[in-house]
Amino acid sequence: MYKIIGADQREYGPVTAEQLRQWIAEGRAGPQSLICPEDTTEWKPLREIPEFADALAGSGAAAPPGVVAAEHAGLPQELLERDYDLDIGGCLANSWALLRGNFGMIFGGVAIYLLVQGGMSLLGQIPIIGVLLALASVVITGPLTAGVYYFLLRNIRHQPADIGDVFAGFRIAFGQLILGYVVVALLTGVAALPGGVLMAYPIYQLAHHQGVAGVLVLWASFGFILLVIPVMYLSVSWIFSLPLIIDRQMDFWPALTASRRMVGKHWWSVFALLVVCGLINVVGILACCVGVFVSAPLAFGAIMYAYESIFSAPALQTA
Repeated sequence: MYKIIGADQREYGPVTAEQLRQWIAEGRAGPQSLICPEDTTEWKPLREIPEFADALAGSGAAAPPGVVAAEHAGLPQELLERDYDLDIGGCLANSWALLRGNFGMIFGGVAIYLLVQGGMSLLGQIPIIGVLLALASVVITGPLTAGVYYFLLRNIRHQPADIGDVFAGFRIAFGQLILGYVVVALLTGVAALPGGVLMAYPIYQLAHHQGVAGVLVLWASFGFILLVIPVMYLSVSWIFSLPLIIDRQMDFWPALTASRRMVGKHWWSVFALLVVCGLINVVGILACCVGVFVSAPLAFGAIMYAYESIFSAPALQTA
């Protein structure tokens, strides 16, 4: 017996293997459909279950090149090609309503995430332990952040959810989430490198001579701009890569590509949403830091409502 996530992102089942084969034949389930054997808690794409390999092959799932590319991306081609309207106010209003309507659950789940991240930062100040935690963060940050997104998405979609879902990234697509986080960090760092190099010499001069010539100030300013622009562009473009990996079970590179492609259609709108969410968190931090336990769920929730608006078919979007 199996459980399956339908096209409406809701959970169905348990259903028999024979029923699943019938759905595959009818085109109602495909290689990217998420299923979970009844005796486990791990969700996997249907294509990773050997029992259904013959049924998938017989369904024509491995045929035309264009279709294969769309399936490999984990998103239907028509979804990748469609346009969307991002309602920033609506995302924030929906997130606030979600937080108010289920405060204990949402507050508790995001609070655990913040406490883990904050605890790692504090312990990171301790010699030796800090080095070990810096290495551990490479493995932990991606799956943990994706877990918060997954937790919020399940609440947004009215699916069964509990606070333990914050750690879902450690059991769902763990390796791909690590790659998604590390590759984004590395590529963003490489993009920022030219600007950093340009800034290095003026900063060195300032540190050793207590002042720099006007031309070096301009040089440093140009380097700063050259550093900030690519970092900002890539950070916004790839904001939905981790949600795509854990929600759609995509490999990290197709997830990065799909996020950049869809965000690129309305980059400035997504950027504006992230700026607003950042300002909300700044206000939360200024409120004796305690306010961040309310501002962070609101900001994370707004980003996930934006994800739903962008990556769900119009008929399936959550109101």
